[in-house]
Amino acid sequence: MRILAIDSSATAASAALLDDSRLLGEFYINTRLTHSQTLMPMIDNLLRCTRSDLKSVDLFAVSAGPGSFTGIRIGVASVKGLAMAQNKPCAGVSTLEAMAQNLGHMDCTVCAVMDARCGQVYNAIFTAHGNSIERITPDRALSIENLAEECKNYAKPLFLVGDGAKLCYNNERFKSLNAVLPPEHLLYQRAWGVARSAVNVYERGGAVSPAALMPVYLRPPQAERELKKRVKGEIK
Repeated sequence: MRILAIDSSATAASAALLDDSRLLGEFYINTRLTHSQTLMPMIDNLLRCTRSDLKSVDLFAVSAGPGSFTGIRIGVASVKGLAMAQNKPCAGVSTLEAMAQNLGHMDCTVCAVMDARCGQVYNAIFTAHGNSIERITPDRALSIENLAEECKNYAKPLFLVGDGAKLCYNNERFKSLNAVLPPEHLLYQRAWGVARSAVNVYERGGAVSPAALMPVYLRPPQAERELKKRVKGEIK
């Protein structure tokens, strides 16, 4: 099965093409350029460099959340458009699960974290063993302090991945846990991990039509939260 996967859930953006378990190619950019500028050119260049075309793709995959609201929308909309034109299925995967795939070859506990602002992180915990990962917790939003307290119960070593990894690593409560940061190239989410997670989604029968593919937000956008606060204030 050939999978075209993309990730635009945070500052970095990437696109990857897998043929079964073989990585045919991957483009990764970690700059301040917007995903609307970089994502489609990356996909086009990836297909050109691997001498592939969209017709050969069996499954389109994307990190559907959590993450940047704008980035997630761009990624999901891009995959919906590409898959709809080819009448092919889609797989929306957890961004946190996709980044945990980076450490699937190790024997450790993986704490996947993204900065959710407002003193919180998006998080999920996984165990890595034998080139695979197993989920321990669902995706959720919680405070760094509560996460550190929970992580006391997990087996060591404890690795932090994601754009919130350094934020947690520098927190005093995590320092007492001897948390570990992986090398930079394994720290952030990549489209390769999205593709690996998409295989699991597909095998469980979770692939959907382009029309049914939707982003997954763990909490409403800030603008919506601020609007609700103002409305409540007016009511009072």
